[in-house]
Amino acid sequence: MQQQLLPPGLKKEPKELTLHGDTRVDPYYWLNDRENPEVIAYLEQENAYYESLTSHTNDLKEELFQEMKARIKEDDSSVPYKYNGYWYSTRFEVGKEYPIFTRRFKKEDAPEEIMVDCNRMAEGFDYFNLGGLAVSPNNKMAVFGIDTVSRRQYTLRFKNLETGELFPDKIENTTGGAVWANDNQTVFYTKKDPVTLRSNNIYKHILGTPTEEDQLVFHEEDETFTTFVYKTKSRKFIVIGSSSTMTSEYQILNADHPEDEFQIFSKRVRGLEYSIAHYRNDFYILTNKDGATNFKVMRTSDEQTEAKYWQEFIPHRDEVLMEDIEMFKDYYVLSERKNGLNLIKIVRWDGADNFYLPFNDETYTAYVGANPDFDTEILRYGYNSMTTPSSVIDFNMRTKDSEIKKEQEVLGGKFDKENYISKRVWATASDGVKVPISLVYHKTTKLDGNSPLLQYAYGAYGYTIDPYFSTVRLSLLDRGFIYAISHVRGGEYLGRKWYEDGRLLQKMNTFTDFVDCSKYLIENKYTSPDHLYAMGGSAGGLLMGAVVNLAPEIYNGVISAVPFVDVLTTMLDDSIPLTTGEYDEWGNPNKKEYYDYIKQYSPYDNVVEKEYPNMLVTTGLHDSQVQYFEPAKWVAKIRELKKDNNLLLFNINMEAGHGGASGRFESLREVAKEYAFLLDLEQNKSKIEKKA
Repeated sequence: MQQQLLPPGLKKEPKELTLHGDTRVDPYYWLNDRENPEVIAYLEQENAYYESLTSHTNDLKEELFQEMKARIKEDDSSVPYKYNGYWYSTRFEVGKEYPIFTRRFKKEDAPEEIMVDCNRMAEGFDYFNLGGLAVSPNNKMAVFGIDTVSRRQYTLRFKNLETGELFPDKIENTTGGAVWANDNQTVFYTKKDPVTLRSNNIYKHILGTPTEEDQLVFHEEDETFTTFVYKTKSRKFIVIGSSSTMTSEYQILNADHPEDEFQIFSKRVRGLEYSIAHYRNDFYILTNKDGATNFKVMRTSDEQTEAKYWQEFIPHRDEVLMEDIEMFKDYYVLSERKNGLNLIKIVRWDGADNFYLPFNDETYTAYVGANPDFDTEILRYGYNSMTTPSSVIDFNMRTKDSEIKKEQEVLGGKFDKENYISKRVWATASDGVKVPISLVYHKTTKLDGNSPLLQYAYGAYGYTIDPYFSTVRLSLLDRGFIYAISHVRGGEYLGRKWYEDGRLLQKMNTFTDFVDCSKYLIENKYTSPDHLYAMGGSAGGLLMGAVVNLAPEIYNGVISAVPFVDVLTTMLDDSIPLTTGEYDEWGNPNKKEYYDYIKQYSPYDNVVEKEYPNMLVTTGLHDSQVQYFEPAKWVAKIRELKKDNNLLLFNINMEAGHGGASGRFESLREVAKEYAFLLDLEQNKSKIEKKA
């Protein structure tokens, strides 16, 4: 590759950061100012540098984009679901970026009513996202949130579904969702702190009244908690939830009496997590109470909800993670995870029957879908694997008959799932723990150590990356790539302990697990250091930052998307969005024990003079989760210190935030950039090997 531009130069303004007797010097701290013209100029220079060094791949980017787009059915629609007398669906039209939300009265073939056409509402905006669409109990009104900046600060709007009139009521800086009381006039919603963006206030709004008169019904004082509001499936209660990483608390209010005050369900106790579901006159509580590490289900009357009244309903099991419980009139459905695999168990309330849905693939994803209708014997669930497109399935819990309502179409005429192989293998970590890896590749791909392999992981917050199907991924698989998901500690793939062993003072396990998985894949001839690539985003971007410090020599290329890489500085600044709520995940570095531990792995603090792999780093200027200046500083520091001629590219979406572009096709252009980066590196490596 011929460099047409030199890397952007960046001035230094050393800032000393001292705590616990330790002083760190940050030369690029000044980038923490989105309004500074010098900051914007630098980011634009990085984009120009990126465009210059990748211009030779523009045709490949366009080819990948068109290829990915061609696999997607443009005039697509979701499977309708029934709720309160209407069938609801979301559809797309050919050539349009955004969804259209529709409904039909009583019958699926009744005349369509368009509730919201996002394509019209998005006109004039570079970014648009609609969230939290909720219809009033009498089916006449809708409330929804709109974000046109990509900082996840939504403005609530109200619409009369009978006349199509958009009400003048506007409520800004919300989470995007709202909940209707049963009087069809009152809504409860969550507001964010304007600086930290923490969801900390629940308000009550009455239609037709000035929004400045909205009543604050709850303020979450603890800075490590966020709050939210929802309605039980039984429609009897409005629920306010407060949660931190390790602690929960709920308040309930009869939805028929929005003028009343919320009552505490059970007071928060540090380390006690619980969630609640309502059925008839009881609440069912999914909780870790009494040392139930993998959670259990308890039950209590809706008139006596304090923890002292809870009675065991489904006991804790060491080998099974209890993830959720779904209520129906005659059945309840459990979502479980055993040995990393999803299980769905159906049980009749009268005890007459209970069984698991059969899943036969070695590695797969199965989940309970949207089931808002309480009085039904139909369970809707979803299923896919790394070789099998997603299916939406209606299962009759009484007759045990299944109907596939929709299977994801892969257009283009080239896809045949028989051409792909998926499997699960187990790497041995440095401490002897077995770490699972889900793999998929084309059946013609050779496993001789010379094939390119993209290894992905996330590894934080107990969030599990299940082995899922992807149409865009086919562009790599059909070009000879193997794709691997490493289920590293920090997620919950192997149960709650798997998460506990990858956070706080055991966070290093996440990073070393990934490296050990890489070494396993190399040793077992799936790939080699010359053909191994790594990718992660957000907390997974932190993982990438740690990995290139730990073992840069075993990767030819790394993609770090919206990466959380300046962990110490961010976690010490409680004015930055979301910081205080993260203490239970990473630790509070105001305490020396956590300060010292985080400093061991924080990518920005561990950049040193050495060789780094080829790297592509991406971010969004308006990112609310990981601020743009973290990757900006990180890239600048690596560029200053690295002792190699490998690529270091930084691409900034100047219109978007954490989730990237908002349109369904525009987002594919970002994937095409990432894949072009990988394919170009691989092509160059192959040319070098052939010459040798």
